[in-house]
Formats: sequence, structure tokens, C-alpha cells
Amino acid sequence: MFYTYLRGLVMFLLWGANGNAHFHHLENIPSQEENYILVAPHRTWWDPVYMAFATRPKQFIFMAKKELFQNRVFGWWIRMCGAFPIDRANPGAGAIKYPVKMLKNSQRSLIMFPSGSRHSTDVKGGVALIAKMAKVRIMPASYTGPMTLKGLIRGERVDMNFGEPIDISDIKKMNDEGVAEVANRIQTAFDTLDQEVAAMQLKKGPNPWLLLPRLLVFVVAVLVALLTFAVSFVASFVWDPDKHRK
Repeated sequence: MFYTYLRGLVMFLLWGANGNAHFHHLENIPSQEENYILVAPHRTWWDPVYMAFATRPKQFIFMAKKELFQNRVFGWWIRMCGAFPIDRANPGAGAIKYPVKMLKNSQRSLIMFPSGSRHSTDVKGGVALIAKMAKVRIMPASYTGPMTLKGLIRGERVDMNFGEPIDISDIKKMNDEGVAEVANRIQTAFDTLDQEVAAMQLKKGPNPWLLLPRLLVFVVAVLVALLTFAVSFVASFVWDPDKHRK
């Protein structure tokens, strides 16, 4: 429930601030009954929100670097939404076992940014191994739009593009060659998605008639966010999401 609430709240904030988001090829997204790994190059801190919004009502778990959990409220928020911490220097077996277990035994899919950093498009082997062990498809997506908060608020166009799911069941072993093949398929999908968006008209601004409604929504969303922050701060002392995670 908290996942759905926070996803909606942040989307209201983003719509109020930007109001110029466009989603493409939503028909490629698997059905709600199917679990999958949603992957994309990590370019901003808000692209996961657009991804989660476009694929609703499907809910996700996601990996996050352990440093993000140090802030009491933000760390509590992302734990409540299904995040689990990863030590990049020493990820350990849990980085593979936990998402595989959730993909097999829950209704939640997995969001991963295989680059591991915001502006790199390197595809790492973790996605390939998890997808193979969990026997799920890989769903590529790509964000194109403002890279700064200033650009977002100015209403620069946002495009969220979704490719066709990648089936890796034909790859028998996840050795170096197998991982390289998966990486190549994912990177090819990323490149294709970016090229499709580049061919679109990207200069169109937000609808000026929606400026006042957006402003009102943004103000209300900010007030609700502040109240949520205060309640979450108190709740973080009495409710441990990890102990209640299914």
C-alpha cells in the first residue's frame, strides 16, 4: 500500500513540476501476472518513478546502494517500497538470492540499472544471472529528457520508451560468453530505444492551459509530502520494513 501511495505522490509532484511526460510502446510491457526485470540506463533520480508509474499497478523491488539507507526517512521510504541495500564493493550472495526468490515467489518484479551508475551504459552480469535463475524475461526501457532539476521544472519534454521483452531462455550457460550475449542484447535494445526517441519531436513544451492546475497540484503535493515526511520520521522508529517484508 505504501508503495502505491508514494509512487502516486511523487508522480503528482513530477506532473506539477513538469507536465510534459510522454510514454511510448506501453503495449510491450508484460501482463501484470508475469514477473520480469525492468532495466534501463540510470540517468536521473526521477527516471525510476516514471518507469514505476508507466508499469502500474505492477509493483517492484529494486537494488540500491547502501549509502542511500543512511538517511532515516529516505532510507525508510525506499525500504517500505521494496528496496534492499547492496554494498558495491562486496555485493555478496544476497544480491542474487533475494531478487531471485522474490521473482519466483511473489507478485513483485525487479527494477535494475545494469550500468550501476547514472551516466554509464555498461551492462553488467547481474541482470543476466538473476534473469536466468528466476526464469524471467528482461524488459528494456529508456528515459530521455531533462537531466537537471532546473530542466525538469522548466517543462523540458520527458520521453519514457519501452522495448520488446528480451527472452534469454535460449542461452544455456551464464559463463562469460552467455553474459556477454545478454549484455549485447540489452545494450542493443537501449540504443534502439534512444534512437527512436531521437527521431521524435522533442521541442514541444507543456500545455500552457494546464499551468494553473499543475501549480495547484504541485502545492497540494508538496504539503502532503511534508506531512508524509513528518509521519514517516515517527514511523521509522516503530516499524522495521525488513522484519515485515514478505
